[in-house]
Amino acid sequence: MEKFGKSQSITRVEDLRFLTGHGRYVDDIAPENALRAFVFRAPVAHATITGLNVDAARDADGVHAVLTVADLEAAGMDINMFGATVKNRDGSAGAAPKRPLLAKDKMRFVGEPVAFIVADTLDQARDAAEMIELDYEDLPAKMDLATGGTAVHDEAPDNRAFDWGLGDEAATDAAFRAAARTVSLEVGDNRIIVNSLEPRGCFAEWEGDRVHVSLGGQGVWGQKEFIARALALPEERVRVTTPDVGGGFGMKGFPYPEYALAAQAARAVGRPVRWMSERTEAMLSDNAGRDLTSTAEFAFDENHRITGYRVHTRCNMGAYNSHFAQYIQSQLFSRVLSGVYDVPNTWLRVEGFYTNTTYVDAYRGAGRPEAIYVLERLMDRAARELGVDPIALRRRNFIKPDQFPYATTVGETYDVGDFDKVMDRGVAEADLSGFDARKKADAARGLLRGVGLCYYIESILGDPSEGAKVTFNEDGTVTIYVGTQSTGQGHETVYASFLADQTGIPAEMITVVQGDSDLIATGGGTGGSRSVTVQNNATLAAVAEMTEKFTAFLSDEMGVPASEISFDDERFRADGSNLTPTMLEVAEMARAAGRDDLLTHEARATLPARSFPNGCHVSEVVVDPETGRVTVDRYTVVDDFGNLINPMLAEGQVHGGVVQGIGQAITEHVVFDEDGQLLTASFMDYALPRADDVPTISFTSEPVPSTANIMGMKGCGEAGTVGALAAVANAVQDALWERGVRQADMPFTPHRVWELLHSEVLAAE
Repeated sequence: MEKFGKSQSITRVEDLRFLTGHGRYVDDIAPENALRAFVFRAPVAHATITGLNVDAARDADGVHAVLTVADLEAAGMDINMFGATVKNRDGSAGAAPKRPLLAKDKMRFVGEPVAFIVADTLDQARDAAEMIELDYEDLPAKMDLATGGTAVHDEAPDNRAFDWGLGDEAATDAAFRAAARTVSLEVGDNRIIVNSLEPRGCFAEWEGDRVHVSLGGQGVWGQKEFIARALALPEERVRVTTPDVGGGFGMKGFPYPEYALAAQAARAVGRPVRWMSERTEAMLSDNAGRDLTSTAEFAFDENHRITGYRVHTRCNMGAYNSHFAQYIQSQLFSRVLSGVYDVPNTWLRVEGFYTNTTYVDAYRGAGRPEAIYVLERLMDRAARELGVDPIALRRRNFIKPDQFPYATTVGETYDVGDFDKVMDRGVAEADLSGFDARKKADAARGLLRGVGLCYYIESILGDPSEGAKVTFNEDGTVTIYVGTQSTGQGHETVYASFLADQTGIPAEMITVVQGDSDLIATGGGTGGSRSVTVQNNATLAAVAEMTEKFTAFLSDEMGVPASEISFDDERFRADGSNLTPTMLEVAEMARAAGRDDLLTHEARATLPARSFPNGCHVSEVVVDPETGRVTVDRYTVVDDFGNLINPMLAEGQVHGGVVQGIGQAITEHVVFDEDGQLLTASFMDYALPRADDVPTISFTSEPVPSTANIMGMKGCGEAGTVGALAAVANAVQDALWERGVRQADMPFTPHRVWELLHSEVLAAE
């Protein structure tokens, strides 16, 4: 790591302003004269709109505009939002029903935007919403993951969004026919509401013939394209900025109707317009996560080697195709289908279904947590049915170090790995040798203790290309412009410290600029654990260009050939010259010489391949059979993230990811009634994990440097969640197994666990 970062745990510089209340979020920086917007939303899950009268609302005190879908069409807007589709198994395209900015003709989920109200105050906008007359004819709500029922869309009369497959179905079927043993398991992956600390929000203002939209997101360029298309504007007339963001987790990576609606409303009324989601509104309208059920099967030979693996997944799209929704549980799920195991034959079939619920898209991990959860739950079940130790079964089927680079059956190439070494460390750090004693002590108190293991691998996703621009300012400071977007990860710290490592420029003199489509021409945004790996790769390219140009300049200044000048991350040096200038000093020399062309350096770089972080999670839970309460008592993580740039930030990402996994496993659960009404629309009913739900998380790094990038890094942003789901679920299943519970699915709430433990009594009653 001597050249590519010093692997120092530098304290986050941005935390000072965050912790002292000086963060600058969208709602903090909206123009003082901005009008307030409120969204009138669908009160039912499925209905035909027979009348929409907004006249009284338009005449209400303080109201400046009420936009309906008819108003948007009259203004020449493109009212339909983008939703990617995949190819079906038969080669046809997945269903692509239109998703309007505001409901047109039908309402398809509770919370769907119907009208956009703009007033002097938020209270006036809310009052006007009460005056809207909405007439509709109820339709049956489609809630199950199956074909049939009332069609949500005419384009998908059977409610199937897609039917996708990957792998060799015939070869996999043959492996099952020849198998010495087979094991199968059906597991559910419950729906999650993201609930970022800062809800979604935006403001829009027109500057001449250009619109500026500021929003809390994960990248400005996709949002710019969306707003330009919706408003029928050339992209150069749209500027999108993103200030501080209080959490993204995938949910804030996509366009939403409110951003285009605010821009159009500001154009219509000639004033800035601001909108900020309320918490229940967010629960109704933000992209949800997960929500799938999978049937998974292993085929084994007589030596307990896996010869075949097949999965059939049924996933919920919600009412529409969200931005990348069809990809999440198909292509992204498939990237790590067989995990860390040497599996010669695989087949994955995924069916997506429309329901009258909020649309589903990426949530921390986006397909990879779902895939690893299925795989690692099945691995534990297989160990039980085969009568072997779950650690030994995993070891037997691991891809071995001498098999790398390893080509998976789904077309991925894992570059490096040493899974035995990482798991050895995980077993030791978790003190599994002491588990029996802990279990015995709990049993004496009438409690059940279980242990669960998950060995995960994930695939870094997103655009492999990124740019970086470094500018030397007149005041002696330096600015680096980046194409990613921090949503709380600490990018300002890691990017400044990395540039400092490579150039010798003090980190405190470096400012990181992000999230402005006028200042940064293009970027890949943040998502898929790509940010630090891809962005720092671009920084290296910019530093290389800077070094080359400065060297050529110094050749004349120092009177030596450029080939004799070296740079050692701190100073330029040459034999026979007393000059040893720093980067900052060379920049000042260039400025004095009128060489302004040497004061800005820009480069773009592309990773040659993806990296594959992996690791071992071990969880111990304690279950109180009297109440059903599950306590996660011990949690151990040993990760292979390759070379770490800032170990403290990496550990923080792991902790956050694990907590989100624990939350889904034991507290969080979305519930709709049979009519599509959301029953978990507040924190009274939707339980986020609290501090006392989470133990101290042990984190250890056991690196095998990646060969997929010059820094040897492997992304870490989503890894904690990828491993946590199965580790906790396997631990709960282990605790309940001795009481005869053979099928335990998330979420492990006290009520659900108590019912599982008392199912025989309940059945008798």
